Amino acid sequence: MASKRDYYEVLGVAKNATEDDIKKAYRKLAMKYHPDRNQGDGAKAAEEQFKEAKEAYEMLSDPQKKAAYDQYGHAGVDPNMGGRGGAGAEGFGGFAEAFGDIFGDIFGGQGGGRRGGGQQVYRGSDLSYAMEITLEEAARGKETQIRIPSWESCETCSGTGAKPGTSAKNCGSCGGSGTVHMRQGFFSIQQTCPHCHGSGKIIPDPCTACNGQGKVKKQKTLEVKIPAGINEGMRIRSAGNGEPGVNGGPAGDLYIEIRIKQHDIFERDGDDLHCTMPVSLITATLGGGIEVPTLGGKAEIELPEGTQHGKTFRLRGKGIKGVRSSYPGDLYCHIAVETPVKLTEHQKKLLKELDESLKKGGEKHSPNAKSWTDRVKDLFK
Repeated sequence: MASKRDYYEVLGVAKNATEDDIKKAYRKLAMKYHPDRNQGDGAKAAEEQFKEAKEAYEMLSDPQKKAAYDQYGHAGVDPNMGGRGGAGAEGFGGFAEAFGDIFGDIFGGQGGGRRGGGQQVYRGSDLSYAMEITLEEAARGKETQIRIPSWESCETCSGTGAKPGTSAKNCGSCGGSGTVHMRQGFFSIQQTCPHCHGSGKIIPDPCTACNGQGKVKKQKTLEVKIPAGINEGMRIRSAGNGEPGVNGGPAGDLYIEIRIKQHDIFERDGDDLHCTMPVSLITATLGGGIEVPTLGGKAEIELPEGTQHGKTFRLRGKGIKGVRSSYPGDLYCHIAVETPVKLTEHQKKLLKELDESLKKGGEKHSPNAKSWTDRVKDLFK
């Protein structure tokens, strides 16, 4: 008979490993070699490795057995050798705890609990609702109403799911407990009953109004308060307004996701706003005051003489005060010098005369053009 491998070697941990390290190592091996995850040609070998890992964990998770094993090796925990740490029926406490932890991983558990009668209780799913608002509404906040689907008790069957005059009966498969026991190799697994889906009841004659669900889908109006400063993609949580739970479980939540409509003038960047302000060639040349729109009205900026295209002016505090911000952002006004179009012959003549006059002044009137010309000459030397 082949000798047993060292338990620490089986689990892949050091002799000074903590209890948590040993438990993690076992969970990993149990997931890898579990019989339900290993079918076909390799099933037998996987089952042997699973049993080997199980035995190692049984010993090393028990402080008394671990101490005996560390001192005497396998002889210290072999009941046939008279060792004090031998495994018996009482030695499965740590194993049961760790193996119970991996039930959900192996069999797809979804966080359901149990009621006193053994029925599976699940939280309802969350719902998502996309709400589109204007930039002004996002900046100032608003209160509004939305219509969402909701479930209400069926009036025809008073929520029982059974046709009036009839009633639900205990499920014959699980005896009304909502769970069934299935044998998986050398251990037993408790699972949700596939016939009643954990409710413990079977409805022979379902209500036609709700198809046996005991509830009907309707619409309800919900008051929603949108905080000032909310931004694109932020979500508002409305607790308990999601899908109803199963078998008395809590309802899920409703998440209202904000979408902001494109604005005709402003673009938002965090708490800051940006706008492009077209000005005439004459205004940019001579300078002067211009009115700039803001979300709170109008503001004025003073253009200096010779303002160039793309010049940016910053208006402090004229942006948006974000949900988590202490101060409002700024408004950035980008100047766009507009070239005149569809000129009359007289206007063209005046511009040509102006152009000749400017050329006579040299680089005094067009310093950027002179600098550009010099750089181009240097490039082709």
